[in-house]
Amino acid sequence: QVQLIESGGGLVQAGGSLTLSCVVSGRTLSSYSMGWFRQAPGKEREFVAAIRTSAVMPYYADSVKGRFTISRDNAKNTAYLQMNSLKPEDTAVYYCAAAWPRLSWYYTQPRAYDYWGQGTQVTVSS
Repeated sequence: QVQLIESGGGLVQAGGSLTLSCVVSGRTLSSYSMGWFRQAPGKEREFVAAIRTSAVMPYYADSVKGRFTISRDNAKNTAYLQMNSLKPEDTAVYYCAAAWPRLSWYYTQPRAYDYWGQGTQVTVSS
């Protein structure tokens, strides 16, 4: 049974930083490509960032490019999302997700992922 557990969310002022963590259990992190999504109230779940097993080239949504960094530590079975220069519009529940490697991986699409965490709330005050 694969489980993803996020942590690190909270309340932060605009311009501040947070680091989200996603611990994978049940199987080693190195088996998966990883992604982060977020969902604000009344909105659809949207892609934030993704990283393949090779971690060579991460992918980012335009709205977070230059502010967020996705990374992975396979030895710790943990993926991270470093969030800097946070804005009120970043407020959402953030989810990590794991995907079996695929040659054609539509990483911006939730259906491209096989496992999901329960989410962690990030609130950015103005």
